Amino acid sequence: MGTQLDGRTVFITGSGGVLGSTYVRRMLDEGAKVVATDLEGARADGLVESHGSNPNFGFYHLDVGDEDAVTGIFQKVMADGWKPNVVLNNAAITGEMLMGAGKPFPDFADTTVHDFERTMRTNLTGAFMIARQMDRDIIGKYPATLINVASMYALNGAHHPIYEGMPFKNFSAYGVSKAGIHGLTVWLAGYWAKRDATVNTISPGAVFNGHSEEFQRRVGELIMQDRMAQPDEIADVMLFLASKQAGHMTGQMVNVDGGFSAW
Repeated sequence: MGTQLDGRTVFITGSGGVLGSTYVRRMLDEGAKVVATDLEGARADGLVESHGSNPNFGFYHLDVGDEDAVTGIFQKVMADGWKPNVVLNNAAITGEMLMGAGKPFPDFADTTVHDFERTMRTNLTGAFMIARQMDRDIIGKYPATLINVASMYALNGAHHPIYEGMPFKNFSAYGVSKAGIHGLTVWLAGYWAKRDATVNTISPGAVFNGHSEEFQRRVGELIMQDRMAQPDEIADVMLFLASKQAGHMTGQMVNVDGGFSAW
């Protein structure tokens, strides 16, 4: 057990995915109290099964696209005795998530407004609503940190050829929403600066999650280190951003992509 996050109570959206579940595990190991949230389903059940006996772990079902649910979440959490001072906007609709749900990947010309707006609702509007609720319930009452999760594709175009013949694709709404995430960060960083709150963006690169050797090869050719990241390598940086050691950082985007964005 470490002590990097002693005194931190971390609230995480989208906690059940490969990165979210890694954040939960690593933050508990580093002394944090962790309030995890996700949609109902197997991912949520797995988190509770893994950590439910830990008194420093709490779980709540939450759809970040549901305004009513977001509006009440912090009051509900605090009424149960938790006092979040670090918030991770991690929930997102991704290509792999759509693949797991058996959803099709239409060509850009066939993308419906409904599907585009649904992705934006979760990935960007949901992050805005969580931040807005922080402003109402947390910011100014005690020191706080918000970490918004973007992507290697936030400020870089997708390399479409690497997805040819793969069961998942990169889709337009994902990159657009992740670019907007950092816009939210820099706006809030200035807005909250005098209220003892920091806001930063972490932009993970390609993270290994059971990908085929061919996909790993294609992605590796775009990355200086010639490989995908392991989830714990992203979590290492997230732990720093969530800690007191990052107290003089705000309005920043931290790329954890093996050099992808530096070519």
